[in-house]
Amino acid sequence: MHAKAESLACIFFDRYKRWIMGEKVRLADIAEKTGVSIVSVSKALSGKGGVSKAKLEEIKKVASELGYEPHTYAARHPSCHVGIIVRESFLTRFSSFYWQMYQYMNKIASLMGSFTMLEVLTPDTEDGTEMPRILEEGKVDAYVVVGNLSEEYLEEMRKRYKVPFVYLDFADDDDSHDCVISDSFYGAYAMTNYLYDMGHTSIAYVGTVLATGSITDRFLGYQKAVIEHGGRIKKEWVIDDRDVRSGFIDVEKKLILPKDMPTAFFCNCDLTAGHLIKKLEKNGYRVPRDISVAGYDNYTYPGVCDTEITTYEVDIEEMSRQAVELALQGAWGEPHKLGLHIVCGKLIEKKSVKKLHS
Repeated sequence: MHAKAESLACIFFDRYKRWIMGEKVRLADIAEKTGVSIVSVSKALSGKGGVSKAKLEEIKKVASELGYEPHTYAARHPSCHVGIIVRESFLTRFSSFYWQMYQYMNKIASLMGSFTMLEVLTPDTEDGTEMPRILEEGKVDAYVVVGNLSEEYLEEMRKRYKVPFVYLDFADDDDSHDCVISDSFYGAYAMTNYLYDMGHTSIAYVGTVLATGSITDRFLGYQKAVIEHGGRIKKEWVIDDRDVRSGFIDVEKKLILPKDMPTAFFCNCDLTAGHLIKKLEKNGYRVPRDISVAGYDNYTYPGVCDTEITTYEVDIEEMSRQAVELALQGAWGEPHKLGLHIVCGKLIEKKSVKKLHS
C-alpha cells in the first residue's frame, strides 16, 4: 500500500473507531497530534491567532481529518459551575504552582462552555466543622479539591454533598472516585537513577514524608532506586522541609543539613530545592561544584535562588484538563471509568547537577 493510501486509511479508521465508540473529538486530541497546547488549538480554530500561519493550517487539517465539530461541549451540554477548593498554604507567595494549575482549569472549563469558582480554605476552616461556602450554598455542579486536605474533612464533604468531585495532585485508597496525579513514584525513581548515572552514590531526600501523598510517593520512588543500586538510606539523609499541619516550608527549623554530607540532594519540589540551594550557599557550599541538587515540578519561583534547577517536569496542563473533564463528565452524568488517572512527566536537565565521572 502506498504511503498516501496508508495515511488515508489510518484517518478513516480513526474516525470510524470514534463513531463506533461514541467518542467525541476533543481539543486535546488535536493538540496532541499538532504538538501545541489546548489553548493554542482553541484560539486557532476560533480565529483568535496565537500560532504561525503554517501551524494554523496544520491544526485545521488535523481537526478536519479527525472530524472535529466546533463548540462540541457547549452545543451538547449545559453550562456548569466547577468549584475549585484549595488549602490556603498551597497559595502562599511562592506557591504559584497551584495558581497556574487553577488558571489552566479556568481556561479549559471556559473552552468546554462552563465556569470555575475558587474557594481558599484557611487552617481554621479545615480544623473545624465549617464546610466550603460554594458547597454549602449549592453554587457548584461539581468540584475539584487541589493539593490534599485532611481525610476527616474530605470524608465530611463527601457525606454532606452528593456532588461529583475530583481530587487533583493527590489520591487516596478509594477507587470509587476520580483522582488525577502526576507520576510521582516513577518520576522520583527516574530522577534518582539520573543522579546515579551522573556518578552520585550518596544521595539524600528532602521532603517531609507523609505530609502529602505526592511527597511520600516521591520518597518511595527515591527509595526504590537507592535499594536497586545497592545503596543504604541513612536516617539523617531523609530531611524534613515543612510542617505537616500547616504545609508551610520551614527553612530554619525543618531544613537541617546533615553532619555527613551527601554529594547530591533530591528535593520533593523545586521550591524546596531553591531554599536548599540558598542554605547550602550560606554555609559555604557551591552548587553544583561542591554539592548537586535536583528538584521536582519544573516550576520557577522568582527570588528564591538564581541557579537553574535540574528537575522532573509535571505536566500541569494535562493534569488540569483531565480534572476539569472528569468533573464535568460527572456533572453531565456521562459514564466514564472512575479511579486513579496518572499523568506522566519528563526529566529536564539544567545546571544544578554535576557529573562526577566520565
